[in-house]
Amino acid sequence: MEQTYQYAWIIPFLPLPVPMLIGLGLLIFPTATKSLRRMWAFQSVLLLSIVMIFSINLSIQQINSSSVYQYVWSWIINNDFSLEFGYLIDPLTSIMSILITTVGILVLIYSDNYMSHDHGYLRFFAYMSFFSTSMLGLVTSSNLIQIYIFWELVGMCSYLLIGFWFTRPVAAKACQKAFVTNRVGDFGLLLGILGFYWITGSFEFRDLFQIFNNLISNNEVNFLFVTLCAVLLFAGAIAKSAQFPLHVWLPDAMEGPTPISALIHAATMVAAGIFLVARLMPLFIVIPHIMNFISLIGIITVFLGATLALAQKDIKRGLAYSTMSQLGYMMLALGMGSYRSALFHLITHAYSKALLFLGSGSVIHSMETLVGYCPKKSQNMVLMGGLTKYVPITKNSFLLGTLSLCGIPPLACFWSKDEILNDSWLYSPIFAIIAWSTAGLTAFYMCRIYLLTFEGHLNVHFQNYSGKRNTPLYSISLWGKAGSKISNKNRRLVTLLKSGRPSFFSNKVDQIDENVRNLIQPFLSIPNLGNTKTSLYPYESDNTMLFPILILILFTLFVGFLGIPFNQDVDILTKWLTPSINLLHKNENNSIDWYEFCKDALFSVSIASFGIFIAFFLYKPVYSSFQNFYLINSFVKMGPKRNFYDKIKNAIYDWSDNRGYIDSFYGTFLIGGMRKLAKLTHFFDRIIIDGIPNGVGLMSFFVAEVIKSVGGGRISSYLFFYFSYVSIFLVIYYFFNL
Repeated sequence: MEQTYQYAWIIPFLPLPVPMLIGLGLLIFPTATKSLRRMWAFQSVLLLSIVMIFSINLSIQQINSSSVYQYVWSWIINNDFSLEFGYLIDPLTSIMSILITTVGILVLIYSDNYMSHDHGYLRFFAYMSFFSTSMLGLVTSSNLIQIYIFWELVGMCSYLLIGFWFTRPVAAKACQKAFVTNRVGDFGLLLGILGFYWITGSFEFRDLFQIFNNLISNNEVNFLFVTLCAVLLFAGAIAKSAQFPLHVWLPDAMEGPTPISALIHAATMVAAGIFLVARLMPLFIVIPHIMNFISLIGIITVFLGATLALAQKDIKRGLAYSTMSQLGYMMLALGMGSYRSALFHLITHAYSKALLFLGSGSVIHSMETLVGYCPKKSQNMVLMGGLTKYVPITKNSFLLGTLSLCGIPPLACFWSKDEILNDSWLYSPIFAIIAWSTAGLTAFYMCRIYLLTFEGHLNVHFQNYSGKRNTPLYSISLWGKAGSKISNKNRRLVTLLKSGRPSFFSNKVDQIDENVRNLIQPFLSIPNLGNTKTSLYPYESDNTMLFPILILILFTLFVGFLGIPFNQDVDILTKWLTPSINLLHKNENNSIDWYEFCKDALFSVSIASFGIFIAFFLYKPVYSSFQNFYLINSFVKMGPKRNFYDKIKNAIYDWSDNRGYIDSFYGTFLIGGMRKLAKLTHFFDRIIIDGIPNGVGLMSFFVAEVIKSVGGGRISSYLFFYFSYVSIFLVIYYFFNL
């Protein structure tokens, strides 16, 4: 066993040869490297699979022996300063390593088909392998400086992957936004690291925790300064895990390819902030008020992410806000001191959300290959619907992921989210009410996404799915044919289609009349690069894309059972986490009182079921004209209530569509204020700083001109002026000395 731990340093470096060889091959043998591009995908999967097997082996040993292993070697030694590098293998490391490798392998297999038509195929796999190296280096780091180095490398990979299609202005802006927002948190992280080094004189976790606990117990630290340093450390986690108020980058990051969203924005990179807080829990738990601050940020993020997801039109952005809300649950659990619950939800959510993102990618892939469908609109749920019989495997997998995230037993997220909800009652009734109500909102918006995508009304593009008409499908042109004249009625319809604004509490989609259809530019084909298919109808994805989805279904079904004690006193997860829990000096008894568990579960499932029912009632298509007539008459008979209903509907929609007005606030006050400050600084620099020397120079010029005109070359004139000045000086001196 000791020999196995000694070779654990290879974990972060094993995927590194792939990006190095791809870069070298493109530089020296570009044609051969591109022609053998599938080989690089195979090597990426192979090397990451070796890391996965090694990580699983280490995890099994930890479960059996409850051991922690750390190895360090000196890098810089100078007088009293010593910087060491090394690796730390403990339960937290092994959990994160397994998550990164398992999800990473599945995403790489999925990407081989998803990105096969893209000219940046090799660049994509180089970025992904380098990201895996950076993330594995982060979770195996043994000190804060090492974490910060890999933290920045992860941020760089995120920047490159979000802006993968950098020729699109929206993608370029999204990666810049993610980069700048994360730099705010990373600067706070760096200041916090330096602050704690000043306090303890060490970067190593083991020494840092021990020295700091001794200082706290002896009351030898300034608690205000310590709290400030802890908040700065936490700022890095806020930015990386998209917590309020630095969450604004996450929805824009969906401009990258869908496999990127599945890997780094659902399962790994955004979990780095949760990992950092979990790693530093022995530090945070002894600092007054910092745990309350962490839980406060978590509960705000929980509710904010859920409300912003309510009316999203883009399927990936809806899932992104869902990720933000679920990360808030994990942060809330860490702030409450529920270490095990937070990591349990980290595991279950990673697999469920990866399943949802890959399912959304399968839908997007099918939509983009339709003849007559505009690829730019392929993520808009308003333009989807009625896909059930065309993509049944994707539909069923997406349904399982949706039910898991809603908290429906026995799926994975039910077990972990239920623990956090139950712990919240013991921590704060106010937080508990918000957390439980958000669970209902989660069920509502996730079911809404599912219904709009698969079970909703057939949208304007897919009216011919029944096969009764063989006319080709048309994509909606925002401009129509050049020089075409459009009537006012048809212009309103085209404007409606251009905006794509759906009703929040309705799945009604306006139909295109024949006059407008005749003015719409047909898409006879879409550009294809190689093996891209085109079809009149959506079709199921290839086996290489479905295989990872099916594997993730198994994880979603069974990974939740890790945290359930069946015929033993302690479940596998608690036994696995025992060394870390002991480090926190906590005694977590996870034995289940099944009566209390069933009572709490009944309450949580009832809330989730209520959210699902509301979504089903509002978004399920009305199949018969009688039902449609009945509902319309009932709605009209509301009378004055209808205006109130519309106001509530529009307020909720505007809140979600405008991202809670937080981006607008930043744009107006923060960015606008910085621009005004820059203009004021520029004015001060130009008028005052540059104005003083320029004024002195100008004054010297005028004085010289005056003196030049006075000088005439006559000695008698010079003597006259000289004696005049001396006389005036003597008179003034005489009067001042009287």
